[in-house]
Amino acid sequence: MEFNLFTLVFLIATLSYVVTLLWLDVRQDKSVIKSFDAVPSEFSEKITLDQHQKAAEYTQAKLLVNHFEIIFSTVVLLVWTIGGGIEWLDTIWQVQTDNSLHIGVGLIISLMILGSLIDLPFSIYRTFVLEQKFGFNKMTAGTFIGDLFKEILLTLVIGLPLIYAVLYLMGTMGEYWWLYVWLVLTGFSLLMFWLYPTYIAPIFNKFKPLDNIELKAKIDNLLERTGFKSDGVFVMDGSKRSSHGNAYFTGIGKNKRIVFFDTLLDGMEDQEVEAILAHELGHFHHKHIRKHMITSFTISLLGLALLGYLINQPWFFHGLGVSHMSDYTALILFTLTMPVFSFFIAPINNYLSRKHEFEADAFAAKHTNADDLISSLVKLYRDNAATLTPDYLYSAFHDSHPSASIRIAHLKVSEN
Repeated sequence: MEFNLFTLVFLIATLSYVVTLLWLDVRQDKSVIKSFDAVPSEFSEKITLDQHQKAAEYTQAKLLVNHFEIIFSTVVLLVWTIGGGIEWLDTIWQVQTDNSLHIGVGLIISLMILGSLIDLPFSIYRTFVLEQKFGFNKMTAGTFIGDLFKEILLTLVIGLPLIYAVLYLMGTMGEYWWLYVWLVLTGFSLLMFWLYPTYIAPIFNKFKPLDNIELKAKIDNLLERTGFKSDGVFVMDGSKRSSHGNAYFTGIGKNKRIVFFDTLLDGMEDQEVEAILAHELGHFHHKHIRKHMITSFTISLLGLALLGYLINQPWFFHGLGVSHMSDYTALILFTLTMPVFSFFIAPINNYLSRKHEFEADAFAAKHTNADDLISSLVKLYRDNAATLTPDYLYSAFHDSHPSASIRIAHLKVSEN
């Protein structure tokens, strides 16, 4: 195995990545411990000390699991790359066939399946030990196994043709193959975004129209006031898997849906649900989804252009433990290592996302009562056992939403 200067760069980047993640976890843990014995004053009337301490213990338990997962996933990354894992698996597939396209597809699918199996113990622990301990898990073993097989089947049905298309274009479209691949991936993303609400999400959950007549009247009135048209307002059986509550807006064009988890509706007053919906409509009004898609597509274009350069550089392959240069190994190496190199720009992405949340909150405060949105947010933080006192640096790297105190303070300012 031939290593080079890029091997050293990769190892330094990986070490920086791991050390930073673990350091941020330690900061978050200290922040939670520091406020363990007292509820922040702005929440003291609505959240009890027991609820606050449950959120702290839940956060600490997740951090502990994350410590092990960070270290384990880093070891797996090093085994696949400079440890020769990809080279070894590539050799196995080359014995099976001399068709490079088939080798590439087989290798990528193998890595995806092996990756899922490697992550499976962590997934089982999070679901049936950690979430169970804190009273959030509602999933049975049968549902868990069923979801796993559905995900594998979807990967094969949807992912296999896409992988074939990408590798085919990489091998046949010449120097600017990355532009053609980008067009295909962009079209595929838009198609999936359109298909997901109606055809993919129902594979995993049941959706039914909102049947609360009074709430539906409030929602219809809000939609009319804000000029929003959708495919409908639906309730999802989130309680089938977890007691965590949420709401989301999904889809594009005429195939747009507003979805409430049944667990969220159970704990909210009608006016609070209306305020949550107004927040989701704020994202639509400010075109946040469109902006996010444009940003995502731009980043993917730049990433593919970079891969178009790296694919012809022997030092890139050799530095990551691969001696046989090929389109598919370049794609695999790039996909595996980019999170390490791109991690440090996460605060920029999260800053923009939090800015969007503030704008959506302001929209909701304009079209509904800000106090109703505040009370609904407090309930969400309480019922989901979200910490009220996150470390600011940890939050900058990990949280796409503002912390509870900052978000509510902004709402109170907009209310005045």
